[in-house]
Amino acid sequence: MTEATTRARRYGLGALAHRNFRLFFIGQGISLVGTWMQNIGEGWLILTLTNSPFYVGLTSALSSIGVLLFSLYAGVIADRVDKRRVIVYMQVAFMLEALAVAVLVATHVVAVWQVLVLATLLGIASAFDIPMRQAFVIEMVGKEDLMNAIALNSSLFNGARVIGPAMAGFLIGAVGIAWCYFLNGLSYVAVIAGLLLMRLPYNPRPPKTTSAWTGFREVLVYLRNDRRLRVLMILTAILSVFGFPYITMMPVFARDVLHRGATGYGALTSSIGIGALIGALGVALASGRIRARGRLMLVGGTAFGILLIFFSASRSLGLSMGLLWLTGCAMIVNNAITNTMIQTTSPDHLRGRVMGFYSFVFVGMAPFGAFLFGLVGEHIGVPETLAIGGAVVALAVVVAGLTVPELTDM
Repeated sequence: MTEATTRARRYGLGALAHRNFRLFFIGQGISLVGTWMQNIGEGWLILTLTNSPFYVGLTSALSSIGVLLFSLYAGVIADRVDKRRVIVYMQVAFMLEALAVAVLVATHVVAVWQVLVLATLLGIASAFDIPMRQAFVIEMVGKEDLMNAIALNSSLFNGARVIGPAMAGFLIGAVGIAWCYFLNGLSYVAVIAGLLLMRLPYNPRPPKTTSAWTGFREVLVYLRNDRRLRVLMILTAILSVFGFPYITMMPVFARDVLHRGATGYGALTSSIGIGALIGALGVALASGRIRARGRLMLVGGTAFGILLIFFSASRSLGLSMGLLWLTGCAMIVNNAITNTMIQTTSPDHLRGRVMGFYSFVFVGMAPFGAFLFGLVGEHIGVPETLAIGGAVVALAVVVAGLTVPELTDM
């Protein structure tokens, strides 16, 4: 261990002592700002075109449906291929999708069906990108700095969630939605460059001795025999369906509940990012000193559900922003620690498949939640829908903590 690595770990930045992770971190940071600009632009674009909470939820659902359909297969592939190469290909696909929508919007020929189709294609690319990217992190930093790397990635993601929505809110009002997509397309150049500049050690891939279906069955058997991982996957699925889709309802909540425009929508989303950034930085800086990871994960999940109920009752922009800071913080503490526990518990030869399954429940189940939130929100109201979702999440986490005590020892 070098002196620089020791010093970096002392300050909670151990992952940044690895050159490859630094390249990834910088490129990803630039790209994620663009991604959040597009996310905000897409929500506002769909709401403008349709005036329907249902279509807002449907668009989000379609952008994740590919993960539902293909992430398990992608996890099997991740254990057999050069992950970096696949990640680069997916960034190119994301770039082309963003630029295509930018052209459609700028030329005033955009239609709802076009956005829905491109969102679906984006989801298919994400199905391969997400498990590859998550399993690739440990190749850049090793197990010792994995929690720090995951927390720093979460910090980056949520720092971008602060900057991107604020920029998008300004751009939508000043020059139009097309610029959100155009700048996102350009931002992928940074992450592609970072990936190509990495110097990775030779890592021979295991020979393909089994079919994809056999590889998938192996991970199912492993999860069935490990109660802790099985419960973590179930909790992740519940949060994905009943908790995380609250973000897709932000444009509707901003416009119809708080009576604000695109700037208010951007402010709400940025508030989630601020809270999540604080939570992620806290986990990153304390990663070497956190012992009761499972207990902290359960506290974060329970707090997330309760705060979502409180947020649903707010009718003030300032109060809503404050509650979203806390909600974002609780959410990311739960997510970062869950991700770390799953990766560090999984054996090397199964990690890609385990993370493919994790992507399936974390992102792939989200279409059901987004569709459900949009459908129920249209009939009983968005605030009521958010409150029900928060109650389900809080109850599920509490029950898991009481009935599976070994979670607190992870």
